[in-house]
Amino acid sequence: MSSTLVVGTRNPKKLQEIQEILGDVPVALVDLSGFPEAPTVVENGGSFEANARKKATELALALKRWVLSDDSGLVVPALGGEPGVDSALYAGKHGDDEANNDKLLAKLADAQDERRAAYYVCVIAVSNPQGEAVTQAEGRCHGRIIHERGGASGFGYDPLFLIPEYHKTFGELSSRVKHALSHRAKALEHLRPLLHGLFQATVN
Repeated sequence: MSSTLVVGTRNPKKLQEIQEILGDVPVALVDLSGFPEAPTVVENGGSFEANARKKATELALALKRWVLSDDSGLVVPALGGEPGVDSALYAGKHGDDEANNDKLLAKLADAQDERRAAYYVCVIAVSNPQGEAVTQAEGRCHGRIIHERGGASGFGYDPLFLIPEYHKTFGELSSRVKHALSHRAKALEHLRPLLHGLFQATVN
């Protein structure tokens, strides 16, 4: 039956992306903007997996609802894995995309293309209203960091993340193409069968 699944984010662009990818699942996807009582979860798990599970379970327990939460970020091996789990606050302020992109460009200023390989990683966890993580999935997407921004679509590091086979960044690709390639899309694809089963049969 149709129901509601809370996406553990206050980022409307992330919600829209997930809604578009999961458009065939019989569930209403809403973000935290309608839940002023939702706590701010401290993302101190130390890994994408731990943070995703922590956000999902703590929010679900607080809201008494099913919650889907992700932790995602960019990994640049040449920078020792930075920005990694600190992707959203790389430059010091959470969610400051422009500053984060500027810092990444500065860190790679002297790096040739062969040292600019990078990948996005996304871990998504789903928790029941009792605060129990029932499943999780991971997706990755490999690309390269270019020398200046390209495109204005997407969010985060998308204008710098080039998909070599398309010769375009995530900031330039259409949402249809991005949803076929992205780390978040790949993780959600793993979860789609379970979500279909949950929301066709059981959930409030």
